[in-house]
Amino acid sequence: MYKYETHMHTSEASKCGSTPAHLYPEYYKKLGYDGIFITDHFFNGNTCISRHHTWEERICLFCHGYENARKAAEGSGLKVFFGLEYSFGDDEFLLYGIDKEWLIGHPEIMDCNRENLYSLIHGAGGLMVQAHPYRERGYISAIHLSPNYCDAWEAYNAHNNDIQNANALSFCEQNDIFITAGSDLHKIGALSENSLFGMCFDKPLQCEADYVNAILNRRGTPAVPANRIVKPGEIITSTPVIIH
Repeated sequence: MYKYETHMHTSEASKCGSTPAHLYPEYYKKLGYDGIFITDHFFNGNTCISRHHTWEERICLFCHGYENARKAAEGSGLKVFFGLEYSFGDDEFLLYGIDKEWLIGHPEIMDCNRENLYSLIHGAGGLMVQAHPYRERGYISAIHLSPNYCDAWEAYNAHNNDIQNANALSFCEQNDIFITAGSDLHKIGALSENSLFGMCFDKPLQCEADYVNAILNRRGTPAVPANRIVKPGEIITSTPVIIH
């Protein structure tokens, strides 16, 4: 099986990211991963990219994390892929299958609602995954769930606690939603090395489109440490839930 990190952040583009992108490839390679997706927070999320630039300049700056990681991985055998995390405030989505050139040509991505974004990303041949559903934090006023406007749920997120992951798994089971897993890593060392998540496939991914096609065809297995595997059960949450 081939293992891939699907959700991580760099200090180049994510305000909450503490690790420079060039340090990630060696780290993940030593842990036995075959590839990583750089998914920095986009401009409507916790970005560190200044608004005082043209749209194209902002996109170029945003892509530095991915580009630096990809350069650092050259010759290592580890693949580096591009993605991003798009925010609606309380809920966020991982977008795959789009690239720098596409983003430069589509500034209207900033004006989307969930349905528009889903249509726009699908029109580009991409994939939309709801990140860390059922997350509860002090800055989250309500849990927004979008079973109709995404292709899968990141029901296993290493920075969600086990109850939140179990809630997401329960909803996915009840509504036939495909499940992915990701570490949501912001800093090397923030999680122990045996606590990182990811997705496994029986064939190696050569490009972002391979991941898109695999998830759309419901292929792939969440890679989750044994001590973090949870069972679906009764959904328990103290935060209001809104379904879109």
